Amino acid sequence: MRVLLVEDDLMIGEAIMGALKDASYATDWVRNGQNALTTLRCQRYDLMLLDLGLPGKDGLEVLDTIRSTDNPIPLLIITARDGLDDRLRGLDGGADDYVSKPFQMAELLARMRAVLRRKGGNASPVLSNGMVSLDPATKEASVNGGSPQQLSNREFSLLQALLVRPGAILSRSELEDRIYGWSEEVESNAVEYLIHALRRKLGSGVIKNVRGVGWMVSKDA
Repeated sequence: MRVLLVEDDLMIGEAIMGALKDASYATDWVRNGQNALTTLRCQRYDLMLLDLGLPGKDGLEVLDTIRSTDNPIPLLIITARDGLDDRLRGLDGGADDYVSKPFQMAELLARMRAVLRRKGGNASPVLSNGMVSLDPATKEASVNGGSPQQLSNREFSLLQALLVRPGAILSRSELEDRIYGWSEEVESNAVEYLIHALRRKLGSGVIKNVRGVGWMVSKDA
């Protein structure tokens, strides 16, 4: 999953970036509203974390611009403005959830998972295509109800990208986009290495290669 963080406070931004990296999110960080809108036009994201008290273009203005262009990106407001009016303006303006500062990182991550589930139409916290199941909270995967296998951060990110869209073929560049943020160097043959590692843990038939196109997991296996 790729996340856009919009936060002008250096200390808070660094703390969130660290937590998101540990939680296997590929994350890009901008520090004002205009850069957020510019970035959204150039890059696809699975979720946006938006502070309200931004320099220049206020967070509520950013939210209004995003929703006025019918951009459906899941969006969670993180802000020190905890008054009822601000919460209502954010939620009525199209935000999917609202977290007041200060907050525990565990709560932020749980709310992010909940927003992504709702946007994906999944009531269950576990992603599954009927054969492979993946728990985003524990980063464990199992096949046909077997023993759960612990995945590394990048193994989890790759398998999650495939299970979010079972039946869809994702290219190397699409998978790299879900795994790496701006500041991270894309390692040579990283996708092949991770798929090999996942097949060792979960079985050779879990991820299918479509020669010359990319990789997929079956839909309703």
